[in-house]
Amino acid sequence: MTTEIVNLPVPRLVWRKRLRRSPAATLGAAALILLLLLAAFAPWLAPYDPNLQHIEIRLAPPSHAHWLGTDGFGRDLAARVIYGTRPTLLLVSLVLLFTVPFGLTVGMVAGLGGGWAERILMRLTDMVLALPSLVLALAMVAVLGPGLFNGALALALTAWPAYARLARAETQLLRRSDYLAAARMHGIYGVRLVFGHVLPMCLPTAVVRAALDMGGMILAIAGLGFLGMGVPPPTAEWGAMVAEGGKVIFDQWWVAAAPGGAIVLACLAFNLLGDGLRDWLDPRHD
Repeated sequence: MTTEIVNLPVPRLVWRKRLRRSPAATLGAAALILLLLLAAFAPWLAPYDPNLQHIEIRLAPPSHAHWLGTDGFGRDLAARVIYGTRPTLLLVSLVLLFTVPFGLTVGMVAGLGGGWAERILMRLTDMVLALPSLVLALAMVAVLGPGLFNGALALALTAWPAYARLARAETQLLRRSDYLAAARMHGIYGVRLVFGHVLPMCLPTAVVRAALDMGGMILAIAGLGFLGMGVPPPTAEWGAMVAEGGKVIFDQWWVAAAPGGAIVLACLAFNLLGDGLRDWLDPRHD
């Protein structure tokens, strides 16, 4: 009688395999960690006060004293770009905090309930999807007034339908599955069934969707700031900085290039992270 030795995968080796399989996730996660560190340690990393004005050196080009130059008020652009990570990441976090739970709840209730509940919830979802999200967000900010919370609320109310439709599709596949039938046989119904058994099955897809949507959210947040409907001045915000630099872009290009480059890098980081998470969480990529 012979005994076979089964080599179980060591967790460290599994993680190494995943990292080799998805270098995009590694790059995206590294860039995201860098953004979080910049936001958390901005007072120590910024070379100057971001709101300190020196009119005598306004629109100065990049130099040893000011790495990215200065803006129209003589404020250091490097300091303002570093501080600009704070409202951007905070707005993205607030939007996801509002959007993902609400969208998943609507989709799971519609997918499990069926009937009139599904029709009403999905028609409401289609109505919101039919409207241009950025235009609707601009209209809501114009009514509510510019500000951090109002901007996040406006973007969240236009972004939840995608998660609702995603959760509904996932829930419809699970509705008649043996997995939920076994849960019902054990007396699990209602809220326990939705949040204890359906939600964990919908979360991986929602996480990937959220990571991919963050780049678009950053662009939307920058668009609000560019139009003067984002975070009020003098708070450093990338979209407002691009709008200010657009006035002198042909002569002092660095004023718009510095925050514009930060927006591009942030969007790229989240897109790489989302693409990598899709490879990690999708069993077909094993």
